[in-house]
Parts: sequence; C-alpha cells; structure tokens
Amino acid sequence: MRALVHPAFGDPADVLTVQEVPDPQPGPGEVLVRVTLSPIHNHDLWTVRGSYGYKPELPARAGTEAVGVVEAPGEGVSSLEVGQRVATGGSFGAWAELVVAPAAALVPVPEGVADEAASQLVSMPFSAIALLEFLDVAEGAWIVQNAANGAVGRLVAQLAAARGVNVVGLVRRAEGVQELADQGISRVVATDDPDWREQVRSLVGEAPVVAGVDSVGGSAAGEVLSLLAEDGVLVVFGAMASPTMELASGDVIFKQAVVKGFWGSKVFGAMDGATRARLMGELVTGIAAGTLTLPVESVHGLDDVAAAVRASGRPGRAGKVLLRP
Repeated sequence: MRALVHPAFGDPADVLTVQEVPDPQPGPGEVLVRVTLSPIHNHDLWTVRGSYGYKPELPARAGTEAVGVVEAPGEGVSSLEVGQRVATGGSFGAWAELVVAPAAALVPVPEGVADEAASQLVSMPFSAIALLEFLDVAEGAWIVQNAANGAVGRLVAQLAAARGVNVVGLVRRAEGVQELADQGISRVVATDDPDWREQVRSLVGEAPVVAGVDSVGGSAAGEVLSLLAEDGVLVVFGAMASPTMELASGDVIFKQAVVKGFWGSKVFGAMDGATRARLMGELVTGIAAGTLTLPVESVHGLDDVAAAVRASGRPGRAGKVLLRP
C-alpha cells in the first residue's frame, strides 16, 4: 500500500514522501480500515518535526485520525462488519491507504454525517468537548479563549453555546473576527486593537470570567490570565506561538489563580466509558443537527502532501486540510 513516511524529523513539507509499504494486518481485537479521508492536525505536524510529546521510531509513518470503511476484522471482533463506515482518532499512521485500529476505539459513523465531517470527528471535536468537561463550568458562566479561530477554538465556541456557557474568543488580527462571524460565532475580539480589553469587558459586563484557555503561549497566555476573576482557572491547551508562557505574578498571586495543563492523551485515558459515550453522542447529535460545523479548507492526495502542509499552516484558513489516499 501507499503511505506517507519520513526518514528523519524535520519540516513535514520536506521530509514526508509517499512510499510503498507492506499492508498492515489486524491482530486480535483490531480492525483493518481502508482510509477515505484523513485530516492534518498540528500535533501530527509537531510529531513529524520531532517536537511533540510522542516521538516515533524512524523511519516513521504519520497522521492519527481518519474516516474509512472496515476492510477486515481481526480475531475476536464481532461488533463491526466489513464495509461499515468508521472513524478513528488515535491510529498512528493514518496518512495511508490502510490503517489498523483497535476495534474498541473505532466510532461507527451515522448515515447523516458526511465523510468530510466524519474524518474530523474524533480528535479535535472530542478534544474540544473534553476540554469543556475539564473546565467544569456551569450553565451561564463566562470563559475566555485565545486562538478562537483555530479548529478547537471554533468547536469550543459552538459546543459551549449549546450548553449555555458564554465564551469570549480572542484572535490576533481583526480579519479573524469576521471569519468567525461568517461561521455564526460572535463575541470575538481582536487583540491587535488597542482597546481590546475594554471590548471584552463590555461583552462580559459585571460577570466574572471563571476560566480561560490558552493555546498560544508567550504573552498571549498572560493576556488570558489577566481577564480572569478571582479564583479563576487558566487551562493550557497548546503552545502555537511559544513553548514558554509569560504570566504576571500579580495576576497569579492576587487572583489566587490556578494554572492547569490539558493533554488529550492523559485526559482521554482517564475517562470512563460512559462519559466517553455521552460526549461522543453529543458531538454526533450536534453535527447531524447542523449546530456543530466542521468546515474543510481543501483536499489533497498523498503525492501533494507538501502543498497540503503549506495550506494547513496558512493564516486565515477557514477549515481543516484533508488528505485523500
């Protein structure tokens, strides 16, 4: 089969190439899936660069999420049938024609969910809804997040609205405000505007901002912290701009703020099956109803991976970049 492979860590546009590799074989409890579409996530690219929490042995495959159809079930698998459409969010090596996944980790895709949405169903949407669970904020509460025009930021805004949680989104440029408005996401402020803090306060009024999400790092983390109320919680989700956070000690001390990290691999692993099923059901319901949207920027073949990587990193991207094996 054809798969994307990198012999060294480096710029994904340079080191990823299409190679012929042996077809994988499912073991007991596993399923062989023929991939239809697979999205490009930041954590996939960080892994190829060698800068993520997980470093594969080289030469390595790439990609972690996909939608496809069951090609062959392994020994002991009776819950899935050949030809059934499934989604997977933790199957390393998904940028390929075939991938093996644990049967228990596969999500059957309902008829009403298109392949383009199903290919993104698990990683980012589940991260977003798990993040909301992690924040543990009540209906009517106010939270703030930066990188609001990123995939998770857009999803958090939509999922929070469905739960009755108020979200103020921060973006780094004025164009991002309109981009989100076009998707039906309001309460967004551009931090390149000198009076952006006053704009946030006018949206929130006298209500306390009980939690914030930082996906950027650097001074942007401190900007989120500065908006929190006393006893507020800052959750660190990512570090798009800098691996170091710049936090004012006064904000931490006098607000008695708490800083917590969120890593999906740890959070998902500790989550019980009933909670996982409930959250996944909430996602599928939102997608089917149209209240949760998963837009696509472009679709590329494996041979066009360099262009796909560049498209994924383009500022102002309106949706996910997908690979079609």
